[in-house]
Amino acid sequence: MVGTVVRFTGEGAVVEVTIGEDNPTVRDFLSLLPTTVAVEEYAGAEKIAYLQRELETAGSPGSDPEDGDLIYYAPWGNLGFYYDGSGIGYSDQTIHLGHYDADADELAALEGDDVAIDIAPR
Repeated sequence: MVGTVVRFTGEGAVVEVTIGEDNPTVRDFLSLLPTTVAVEEYAGAEKIAYLQRELETAGSPGSDPEDGDLIYYAPWGNLGFYYDGSGIGYSDQTIHLGHYDADADELAALEGDDVAIDIAPR
């Protein structure tokens, strides 16, 4: 699991996330791929997307998200690309999935209704 690269492809951007954890949530997320989601802005701090169903979270540790983290927020069932994690602290409901290196423009270009998510070939 750790080191797997997941590619998010929209009309205007490609963002790759390197999986950094091996936990039930990550394994469940990867089992859904390939899939398509809508990505939107949320609260000036992250881009979010909702999967077709909620992910398994039992046994997955919480996290203190930082800029560049892809997380799963259990209460809402959404993925989140954090780009401004200032003031956001640890939560056992925020599960770290991986890390990305995209800049603000690349994340903004990812917004849209038909963002494909798949595992990048090695």
